[in-house]
Amino acid sequence: MTTLSNHKPTAGELRADLTARLVQQGLVAPGTPIESALREVPRDRFVPGVPLADAYADTPVYTKYDGTGANISAASQPGIVAMMLGQLDAQPGHAILEAGAGTGYNAALMGHIVGPAGRVVTIDVDEDLVDGARAHLTDADVTNVTAILGDGALGHPEGAPYDRVIATVGAWEVPAPWLEQTARDGRLVVPVRLRGTASRSIAFERTRDAWSSVDSRLAVFMPLRGIGDDPRRTVHLTPESDVALQIHKDQQADGTALAGIFTTPRHEAWTGARFGHTTSMEWMELWLSLTLPNPLMRMQVQPAAKERGTVTPLFGWGAMATTSGSSLAYLTSRRGQEDVEVGVVGHGPDGAALADQVANQVQTFNTHWRNRTASFALPDPGTDLGSSTPGTGRFVLQRPHRPIVVTWE
Repeated sequence: MTTLSNHKPTAGELRADLTARLVQQGLVAPGTPIESALREVPRDRFVPGVPLADAYADTPVYTKYDGTGANISAASQPGIVAMMLGQLDAQPGHAILEAGAGTGYNAALMGHIVGPAGRVVTIDVDEDLVDGARAHLTDADVTNVTAILGDGALGHPEGAPYDRVIATVGAWEVPAPWLEQTARDGRLVVPVRLRGTASRSIAFERTRDAWSSVDSRLAVFMPLRGIGDDPRRTVHLTPESDVALQIHKDQQADGTALAGIFTTPRHEAWTGARFGHTTSMEWMELWLSLTLPNPLMRMQVQPAAKERGTVTPLFGWGAMATTSGSSLAYLTSRRGQEDVEVGVVGHGPDGAALADQVANQVQTFNTHWRNRTASFALPDPGTDLGSSTPGTGRFVLQRPHRPIVVTWE
């Protein structure tokens, strides 16, 4: 005889299950303040109206959209939240500044970690988001977090210095106020868009003549809005609008010149670079973004375009791509039993040459740099940095106020 259960998991049960999965995945160390915070802080209180199952799924919950329908605020994916909290390494009694209040959930987690002797200040540029975060924090009985309306890029000097500063929005340049408001022995964690689509969450600490990375992880966040704005635009490549490029200000893509690009002959270039089915290609993509004249951009592909055979992208969501005038090249693969080989597909009048250019850089990475990682530094103003020397794995990424130096080691 089979007994059917109508039991619906409670918020507490779902929260415990989510936390256990993050621990099992190695994103949270057991027995730490981060694990305790995830088990205790009720995420559902910060996304009211969302089904409990969605509130405790390891996915973002989008909460605000702009006039074009693009999402501009969200409760971040719990796995990413846990990863960044690990990078932050906040301790009881710490003072923390957060840029990007969102729903207030991240700030509540940090408030739990720093405890009653600590404090958290979280800032957002939209009044409705700040009002919502305040209401959610009150509903969850969080008393050591203050939500402030303001431009996150400016920080909150009234509360400085902070032991920890964290941004839950993407930044193309690390704003000077964040560095100035971080204590000399403190730590700053920022999702930095380095070049093109390449973005990493980087933990910086102060060294003799720079802010230097102590950890970096793959992470992509919605960009800052306000004086640190890093706008994106979309270029559609098919009449059905089911293949599109996401373009940042340091990339070039002309929608008119690329019209009908997939009706031109297809050129393939295979690289010999092989990756296991679950092996990350993040360092290869960073290398390509640093070395290609037009850095990698995200090419979103809808299922219908794949079913038509219009494109054969590397991933289920699409592929990284680059353009040159009226030509385009994107990453693809062919599967083996235990791994995949990375290839490049080119279209347009210079499609073959562009595909070869990308393939050559994949091969350079695979031969010389694959078994290395990169470090990142924000040198003090006035430091003589010289120029990029790709042959030695050193890149100087210019910014208006403080360049970013990437060094492969």
